[in-house]
Amino acid sequence: MTETTRIKRFSTSDRLSHLFLMLTFIIQTATGFGRLFITTRWGEKLSAAFGGYENSLLIHKWVGVLMLAGFLIHTLYLLTRVDWRQPVKSIFGPDSLVPNLQDLKDFGQRIRWTFGLGPRPVLNRWAYWEKFDYWAVYWGLPLLAITGLMLMAPLLTSRFFPGWILNIAALLHRAEAILAISYIFIVHFFIGHLRPSSFPMNEAMFAGSVSMDEADEEKPAWVDRLRQQGRLATAQAAMPPTWFRAVYFVFGYAVLIAGLYLLINGIINSRYIILH
Repeated sequence: MTETTRIKRFSTSDRLSHLFLMLTFIIQTATGFGRLFITTRWGEKLSAAFGGYENSLLIHKWVGVLMLAGFLIHTLYLLTRVDWRQPVKSIFGPDSLVPNLQDLKDFGQRIRWTFGLGPRPVLNRWAYWEKFDYWAVYWGLPLLAITGLMLMAPLLTSRFFPGWILNIAALLHRAEAILAISYIFIVHFFIGHLRPSSFPMNEAMFAGSVSMDEADEEKPAWVDRLRQQGRLATAQAAMPPTWFRAVYFVFGYAVLIAGLYLLINGIINSRYIILH
């Protein structure tokens, strides 16, 4: 194999799901911050970009419903990926995003390697931090969805729960949103694009593939497993055309800059957060 050989890492459905999440997440962050910081000039301008306070709130609600629909579709898709003849092996196997004992071992080995006490961990298809990334988003969406639906229908919610539950729902919704925004725009952005081994961009999710050199460096156990199973040749992928790479570089960095802009201004204006 040549240095330009690439190996498929994400399917088309994976990439479309990620694109959907990127777009809905950035819209929810902007419209949510517009409401949260409406007492500031920045919050007013942010809301005005979406047609004003009421309109940005309406967009926030219905994009939230769209995210919930996407979450449910994704969950159904996950269930179709399980081999129900061997559910335990399928769910905890090397191609699954479900954490297992090997991830704990890899994490411990990474710590030892950091302090010069051992070799780097030999990672398989999914690294432990990638699994953490995935589940950090997955478990957070139901909390945002449930509290968001309660706040969208306060009268209906009050028929089944005492009124103070709405205050708890609002606090949980806001806290989880801020936690998710902080994690995505700091940790995920850094690991995905700004760390030395990924800079200027980790193209895997956009291109759907990675170079063989990168795969051998980052995920040697995955490459060896494909080779032993005779699947390495069929996993090869073509380099995306130049125009497509230019498009996703511009798009990716536009989202990154927008995210950092929202995060930094959110921090600057955090003392003005309103609790209504």
